[in-house]
Amino acid sequence: MQHVYSLADAHPAGPTIVAVGMFDGVHLGHQYLLKRLVETARAQGCVPAVLTFFPHPDVVLGRASGRYYLTTPDQRAEALGRLGIEWVISHPFDDRVRQIRAADFVDQLLAHLNLRELWVGRDFALGYKREGNVDFLREQGATKGFTLEVVDLVTNDDNGTIINSSRIRAALEAGDIELANRWLGRPYRLSGTVIHGDGRGRTIGFPTANIDVWVEQVLPQNGVYAGWVHLDGETFMAAANVGNRPTFNGKIVRAEAHILDFDRDIYGETLDFDVIVRLRPEEKYNDIDALIEQIARDVEKTREILSRLPTPKR
Repeated sequence: MQHVYSLADAHPAGPTIVAVGMFDGVHLGHQYLLKRLVETARAQGCVPAVLTFFPHPDVVLGRASGRYYLTTPDQRAEALGRLGIEWVISHPFDDRVRQIRAADFVDQLLAHLNLRELWVGRDFALGYKREGNVDFLREQGATKGFTLEVVDLVTNDDNGTIINSSRIRAALEAGDIELANRWLGRPYRLSGTVIHGDGRGRTIGFPTANIDVWVEQVLPQNGVYAGWVHLDGETFMAAANVGNRPTFNGKIVRAEAHILDFDRDIYGETLDFDVIVRLRPEEKYNDIDALIEQIARDVEKTREILSRLPTPKR
């Protein structure tokens, strides 16, 4: 998979079938569209490609701020590559780009990607004031020699709710990690370098790895979670706290994982934590002994839950 950060840097080897969209989280709805795209591209001898944007238009337009993304651009590209996408273009979105007329943007796709087919969802639109809707793009295709494929969005199989990134963000912020994971089609992942924290975990017998999660990625609702840590090709059980550590009057929200049956200096290493189950809300305890007893219960509950599951591959 080739990942570039501008349309001008994309040089596919042949004609492309391209999906355009944000694809934040690469959830089940995205996967449904893109798996079909890859199959079609291979059958036609075309290159499967995705054009996405960073920053998110909602951020640039002031409709979103803070922790908003489900994936970093690199995580998103990696997930797209696993689906068989061969070229991922994370094109910059800024005031200049948002002023481009839809017809001019289509011309750029044709020039840089040798566009044969354009795949979009039914509610898709691009270009200045979202003028490039499905009807517009279909007309452009008839005039400029490409085909438009409109793909219906996937619904959740139990209540018919449309799967989208906004609903996954809301589920995470509500602490409903199981719903978020179901819609993602995989565990939600927090990744980052292991950095120094306050060091309190080690003093009470439960050392933690403080994960330097990207400041713009959504964190699950404050609480304690069971999940899998992936570190340098190995996988371990872990109980993680997401929150500000109220027993110690913490102010900054952090993600820190206690890795079970583990004793190694990993500062500076990259750690991935796949969040599986929410064990409980974050709580403030009146004394350290009560906190230690609760953490011990969290660890045993983590071991009990994860022992029933197959150890995942990274």
